[in-house]
Amino acid sequence: MATLDEISEEKQKLSERLARLDADRARVAQQLEEIEIAERVLSRFGMAQPAERRRRGRPSAPEPTPAEPPSRSAKPASTLSLSDATIKAVAAHGGGATAADVMNYLTRELGMSVRPNHLGIALQRHRRAGRLENRDSRWYLPHSADSSMQPAMTG
Repeated sequence: MATLDEISEEKQKLSERLARLDADRARVAQQLEEIEIAERVLSRFGMAQPAERRRRGRPSAPEPTPAEPPSRSAKPASTLSLSDATIKAVAAHGGGATAADVMNYLTRELGMSVRPNHLGIALQRHRRAGRLENRDSRWYLPHSADSSMQPAMTG
């Protein structure tokens, strides 16, 4: 019987602690909301905002120290637009490229992170503009662009 009483006491202590934590969380959330409101008000009146804003529930990533060498896999962010990069990726695949080939090229060669639906939109926009052709689920440069690219590449 003593064990059952100890368990119920421990359960009571934990539930009280949980209630205190819930109250603390609600209080901190209210304070954060008030700070965000004050930030918005200050920004409307021309006051400078803090350099870094963190989102609720997400800790900021630790900044790399200058002593750390950059990893070999890290590539500099590409300055190409998705539109130009898509054309470059299709041109790199002479025998035509699937959308997955284009995605892999953008990721590996250009260091771009592209959502599949955004890539599809870019490919279709190029197709409608006549800059790309889609044959047998593969993307090609149009024949006129292929022939104009050949002399430039050999010269």
